[in-house]
Amino acid sequence: MWNKGNLILLWAMLVGVVAMAREHRLFERTKGINGLEKIIIRDRQGRSFEVYLYGGQVTSWKNEKGEELLFMSSKAIFKPPKAIRGGIPVLFPQYSNTGPLPSHGFVRNRFWKIEAHPIPVPSSHHSSSALVDLIIRSSQDDLKIWPHKFIYRLRVALGHRGDLTLTSRVTNTDVKPFNFTFALHPYFSVSDISQIQVEGLHGLNYLDQQKNRTRFTDHDKAITFNSQLDRLYLNTPNKIRIVDHKKRKTIVVHKEGQIDAVVWNPWEKKVSDLGVEDYRRFVAVESAAVHKPIILEPGKEWKGILQVSVVPSS
Repeated sequence: MWNKGNLILLWAMLVGVVAMAREHRLFERTKGINGLEKIIIRDRQGRSFEVYLYGGQVTSWKNEKGEELLFMSSKAIFKPPKAIRGGIPVLFPQYSNTGPLPSHGFVRNRFWKIEAHPIPVPSSHHSSSALVDLIIRSSQDDLKIWPHKFIYRLRVALGHRGDLTLTSRVTNTDVKPFNFTFALHPYFSVSDISQIQVEGLHGLNYLDQQKNRTRFTDHDKAITFNSQLDRLYLNTPNKIRIVDHKKRKTIVVHKEGQIDAVVWNPWEKKVSDLGVEDYRRFVAVESAAVHKPIILEPGKEWKGILQVSVVPSS
């Protein structure tokens, strides 16, 4: 016979089961394309992101309406050792072909792990339980091509307003200093590349990567697109805006610890793992540290933040 104490205990157990089921839905570890493992994180408003352990790469970021805010190539190859085209690749410890390593380094071609007991990350941006902590350590194979021991921690988190924040922390675990170049390379989904503009870089110097990194000054009030564009902007502000006139939205790119920014769209240039018309649907605005490599002493940590959000445009 049930007494009041038993009923209270049963109720508490049921509440616990429901809470566990809800938390399971908020954090899902599953198989993605070609059986590659991925993590799906959701919040209680229905917003979400997904990240593949291969490359530590965010491949989806959706708002509460289920609208995809990142772009993935229609011909993306989810098969190691090929990098995944789209989302937010991590370019470390070398940006592009600025050094002796393969273009854009090697961590985007490695398998990351979930960090079970992450070190707390002090942050003034948000506090959210809708997050995942990833980690990668230099392997013996890595040391053969880049002889520096490191630990790279990456926290990916949804803020309370749906913003997406990637916090990178690189620790030098070697006995000697090393330097590196770096970028996070978000492919932002847009209505049409010819209908958008990038604001916040007026009057700045940039290196034109289509012209052997010749230096120019940008005198235009905003960047618009009618042909291929690949520029490395120097000494940039922390905030850059992508205005999508057709969708009446603005993507706000906020960065810390990365003084450079890259703006890129290949236009009709042939890219093997990019569909013929894919260039119309994205723009890349990257947070980067390229022109002046970061020097990291033994035992020290470098931190960089990329926070992206979407607001309505008038």
